[in-house]
Amino acid sequence: MKVSDFNYNLPEELIAQVPIKKRDESRLMVLDKKNKTIEHKIFRDIIDYLNPGDVLVRNNTKVIPARIYGKKETGANVEFLLLNNIEGDIWESIVRPGNKLHIGAKVIFGDGLLKAEILDTMPGGTRKVKFSYKGIFNEILDKIGLMPLPPYIHEELKEKDRYQTVYAKYNGSAAAPTAGLHFTPELLKRIEEKGVSIANVTLHVGIGTFRPVKEETVEAHEMHSEHFYIKQEDAEKINRAKKSGNRVIAVGTTSCRVIESIADENGLVQETEGDTKIFIYPGYKFKCLDSLITNFHLPQSTLLMLVSALAGREFILRAYEEAVKERYRFFSFGDAMFIK
Repeated sequence: MKVSDFNYNLPEELIAQVPIKKRDESRLMVLDKKNKTIEHKIFRDIIDYLNPGDVLVRNNTKVIPARIYGKKETGANVEFLLLNNIEGDIWESIVRPGNKLHIGAKVIFGDGLLKAEILDTMPGGTRKVKFSYKGIFNEILDKIGLMPLPPYIHEELKEKDRYQTVYAKYNGSAAAPTAGLHFTPELLKRIEEKGVSIANVTLHVGIGTFRPVKEETVEAHEMHSEHFYIKQEDAEKINRAKKSGNRVIAVGTTSCRVIESIADENGLVQETEGDTKIFIYPGYKFKCLDSLITNFHLPQSTLLMLVSALAGREFILRAYEEAVKERYRFFSFGDAMFIK
């Protein structure tokens, strides 16, 4: 299967640069994967498509302000992007300029609030970095760090919390699970009042989510690894819906990847912590997931391949063509799609 089979033309002005004023007023394209029909709605209308007994599975990871700017002891400016907490105060980081940050190099951030030493070079050119500080690491990051917005967003984010879901809980992501950005506390309350249960998973989204597929064939691509966990109470909610014939609806591709990574042949899940490199593309047989709430994804991306596996490549590309024609907003701060 060729990667170029997942291409589409996107005018640059349709890439959303800032979040919409009210989260649940973004547009919603509803795809019926069985009948191959398309409807145009507003996101808060999602409640009309959810049934009592269904379960919404959402990712409650929290984005950390992982981009920090500092100076070497020599005075040279440097930039770190924290990717992955290896252990304690040791992180895997992208560092720039990489050719100037060798093992043993020391860096100061925020007038000395945070200090770092390069311990080692890791595969892919990232660095193993040890931080030292007084106080609480996440509080220091909140003071000196910036949200690591995707490379296609060029506007400055005025409000940090708009790149967080309203239910973000556990620090650890370098990117937001953006399908969840459309939910408000009020909408979630109405959904629960309708008899829809809400289950949480935690998958810390890595920067690898933005890495382009460089191979010519889909099968040759190797997925990046991401850490996740799901608690027993949330597993039970998913299993209850599955056993009663109700739908398991993932909020975002990250939630989808967690449940598909751990589901058995009957689509049931259990409390688990681990790492997943699952790669879902057309031909994949879903075990647990029935429906998906998602955003519009980059051309030739693994996420576009995932939604194509669920709804069919030709149908997805037709929907994207219609989204361009109807001037939908694309990517992280863009509009939403519900594949039912």
